[in-house]
Amino acid sequence: MRFPREERVPVEMLLGQVRGGLEVGDERVRDFLAAFGRRLLRPTLARRYPELGSLGFFLRPSELARTVEGMAGEHVRVPRGLIFHIPPANVDTVFIYSWALSALMGNRNVVRLSPRSGAVAEVIVETLHEALREADPVVGETQRIVSYDREAEAVTAALSAACDLRVVWGGDRTVQDVRRHPVPPHARDLAFPDRSSFAVIRAAAWLCAPRAARVTVAEGFVNDTYWFDQAACSSPRTVFWVGAEADCDAARADFVDHVSQVVTARGWGVDAAMAVEKRVSTYGLAAEGVAESVEFRGNALANVTLAAATEAPRRWLGAGTFAHARLGSPAELAGLVERRDQTMTHFGFGRTELEELARALTGRGVDRMVPVGSALSFHRVWDGVDLPVEFTRLVTVIR
Repeated sequence: MRFPREERVPVEMLLGQVRGGLEVGDERVRDFLAAFGRRLLRPTLARRYPELGSLGFFLRPSELARTVEGMAGEHVRVPRGLIFHIPPANVDTVFIYSWALSALMGNRNVVRLSPRSGAVAEVIVETLHEALREADPVVGETQRIVSYDREAEAVTAALSAACDLRVVWGGDRTVQDVRRHPVPPHARDLAFPDRSSFAVIRAAAWLCAPRAARVTVAEGFVNDTYWFDQAACSSPRTVFWVGAEADCDAARADFVDHVSQVVTARGWGVDAAMAVEKRVSTYGLAAEGVAESVEFRGNALANVTLAAATEAPRRWLGAGTFAHARLGSPAELAGLVERRDQTMTHFGFGRTELEELARALTGRGVDRMVPVGSALSFHRVWDGVDLPVEFTRLVTVIR
């Protein structure tokens, strides 16, 4: 997969091709991104790959304009330069969000797409080629998506040595491996390493919610978790139930029933290898004394009752595997959160209560608090980082 289409070229020639002058919010790039987004929203494509519908919505003209307008200030904002992106292989759409915001800020970009990327990545690149046919030539001159094996260390080294900012998405090991290749003294790294996420639900609010609302939340929870096989950093792995014990037990049972019904209706399933992975992981928790009980609803859904909330697992246990624990109040999260915790999806809490919790955490963890169903909704601020700001430089002008 390459964008634009071309024969394999030496990395020196590739860097020579990535040229052209763009400015922050360049209209030519905005037109291209909007056209690309419209293609992703085509019904036949969005039905087959729902995650592309979210991406197309993110690239609508009004959202692009809002992002550019949000960059206004007393300084002159200019592109940072050449940005080298290294996205993960297991979340096919994340590279587009990162690249699109960088391109919108007027940067020249090289994206290294893993050869292990799936079918969605191929669809994305093909759709980019469609949009490129009607785009200003400057897009093809300044934007590159390439693919090469991880073993091609010399390519990563050359691109790293030439960039002004390197953006690395992936596990801790990936970040450490990439950092072995130095960037220029003026350049910097923007790393998104291993993260973990969880959901928090107020039991009383769930029990009082109309059935239609509970169905909607269950559908949102399934979207948050089953897309990307629950491997996305923002997909919850633990569900904390807040309230009295009896309320939490009743709410959890009803919630699991609703989730199970959604999973069955949508035909979500896992293969034999994944089913074995889930049983090994969950029975392992039981053997360690971390889990009090384990319940399976077929191969697609597994629920683990934790012996204590402090035992919430951060590692991936297999697609459709959820740990559950009870809290007396949301304030108890302050003693449980770790720095690697990224997204907290929630139901049944008010804004003031959530803001108080955010302040109480004092930066120990949790960079996002979003409603259940919005875990995978990308925003310009990700992992506590304002990406458009990072993709630009400020010039002070005093007369």
